[in-house]
Amino acid sequence: MQYIVSARKYRPDSFGGLIGQDNIARTLRNSIKRGQLAHAYLFCGPRGVGKTSTARIFAKTINCMNPTPDMEPCGHCESCVSFDEGRSYCIHELDAASNNGVEDIKQLMEKVRIPPQVGRYSVYIIDEVHMLSQAAFNAFLKTLEEPPAHAIFILATTEKHKILPTILSRCQTYDFNRISIEDIVRNLKDISEKEGVSIGDEALHVIAAKADGAMRDALTLFDQTVAFCGREVSYQDVISNLNVLDYDYYFRLVDCFAASDYASALLLFDEVLSKGFNALYFVSGLSRHFRDLIVSKSGSASSLIELPGSLKERYASQASGLSMKFLYSALEDSVRCESAYRSSVNQRLLIEFTLMKMCRLVSVPEVDPVRTVPPVSKPQPAVPSAPPSLDMERLRKVWDDVTEKYKSVPSIQRFYSFMKSAELGLEGDAVVHFFVKNDKQKAWVEANVAEEIEKGLREGLGCPGLVLSVKVAQETSAPVRVAAPVRAVAAENVAQNVKKKSGLSISSVLQEDEVRTAESDAPGDVSGNRASEDILANVKQEDVRRVWDSMTAKYESNKMLFAAVSSGDVSLEKQEGRLIVHFSAANEAQKELIQTKLLSDLEDGLRTGLDIVAVSLAIEVAPDSEKSSPACYMPSEKAKYMMENSEEVRNLCEDLGLDLK
Repeated sequence: MQYIVSARKYRPDSFGGLIGQDNIARTLRNSIKRGQLAHAYLFCGPRGVGKTSTARIFAKTINCMNPTPDMEPCGHCESCVSFDEGRSYCIHELDAASNNGVEDIKQLMEKVRIPPQVGRYSVYIIDEVHMLSQAAFNAFLKTLEEPPAHAIFILATTEKHKILPTILSRCQTYDFNRISIEDIVRNLKDISEKEGVSIGDEALHVIAAKADGAMRDALTLFDQTVAFCGREVSYQDVISNLNVLDYDYYFRLVDCFAASDYASALLLFDEVLSKGFNALYFVSGLSRHFRDLIVSKSGSASSLIELPGSLKERYASQASGLSMKFLYSALEDSVRCESAYRSSVNQRLLIEFTLMKMCRLVSVPEVDPVRTVPPVSKPQPAVPSAPPSLDMERLRKVWDDVTEKYKSVPSIQRFYSFMKSAELGLEGDAVVHFFVKNDKQKAWVEANVAEEIEKGLREGLGCPGLVLSVKVAQETSAPVRVAAPVRAVAAENVAQNVKKKSGLSISSVLQEDEVRTAESDAPGDVSGNRASEDILANVKQEDVRRVWDSMTAKYESNKMLFAAVSSGDVSLEKQEGRLIVHFSAANEAQKELIQTKLLSDLEDGLRTGLDIVAVSLAIEVAPDSEKSSPACYMPSEKAKYMMENSEEVRNLCEDLGLDLK
């Protein structure tokens, strides 16, 4: 007996045999029973979900001479037998991909006029109708709108958006759904019993998931697996044949995360790559695994996991030992890695770094519990007094050594002066307080430098358990010994002189503290202001010009920017402990250009070149430039300008009798 693939052998031949399309089958049955048949139908949906099969069953049923009470074809009348044998003259199937021209549609229109010889209707099933050309669609419109009474058109497509709106408006549209994994598994189990194949539920779920909602694909994969394994099909054989990554890898990987064992996690990832799996496919599967763990942990939503019962129990068991905070953070990291994968230069390093971050998620909350600010209503527990070896002088010395490295870091150079004069406090024997002015500064410090400073203090002071706590000034209520003068008195006055900037950046977060550091070193003492005035007194006009010229030389490659910053005059003004540099732009356009694109960089360059923090740049338009004559563009304007401003040109015109226009 000739072998027939399962997709053809077990193709449904009645409405009851359709898998996962019960609503459409019921609607078509009712329309046949009531005699309410439309002249045109459009079946839309993904591949392999039963669009063409439904069209064939529908065409067979409406031409059946003895349909059953539930509107199924009898299978014994002349119409049904001729259809089953492929010799029916009243049911026509066309492939629009190979018959997509105007001439093909004209031939179809000629056939439509011929009434059926057997049966009541001539049914035309046009598959992949979106492949018709624009001209073919237009030629088909009139026939589709007013076909003969005996003609019914059934159009099938996987790409509904390519169908002309004028075609859509003339058809009854039915949208087919993807077939669920449970329905595919149930059908495959039925077929395996008929074929005498022994296969487990886990293996069937792998095939169903690989089919992506298409029954035809699932049957094709089933045939491929049986050809590979024979009559005894195991789970390992299926994942090996279909090149599917085993669930066990993800369970083992999460166990590595829970144990903070990044070395085992990296080795496991290397093993996955050595088996030929795509790295992006691995990350996508890891995200799906964390999603299933979160769903399993909720309990009530476990029905969202389309897996066999044994795997659901394993998911629930692993999820019970993990916190929701860990699962959410791990899922966030894996999704972020997945989205950044294609744009990454070193894709393997990106994934390995993500795996190492996940290994730290379990232990991170326990490293620094002191940083969590307790509620106001709960007083902080008493902290033992500091040992004699940990004093303020030693703390300040180690602090200066630790923060010295920021002097050479380009992105944090302006932060250096703030660090050198930082206000510190010591609570007990294990907590060092670093006081900042506001929450914005606190957030930046904790996100960028707190961890490195804490590590340096631990090594320098020899205290492995030491914790650095970043606090807003006057936030703490516990007794704290201050290691540097508190500048609370001058803070308000300094804050009024600082221009606020939006956004979380080094410039906007730390500008206030840099100015305050330059102006004050002790509470209630104005010697800091006098020191600033002494420094400002030594700044001369030529110093500013020299710094300005060296700073703007880097714009020579951009002629427009270089012309804007090199053509004006630079002057300085000393006002209330600040240095204001005035630059005269040639016109309003140059002023706007400098303010929008160069102001921040120029101010940074002045602060660095003059070694003064309290420097601001004011851009003005030169008075002479505002009153200057407008530019001459037209030839007549140029001639007039030359006659008015050049005596030589006037004399030449008079001597030669010229009329310059």
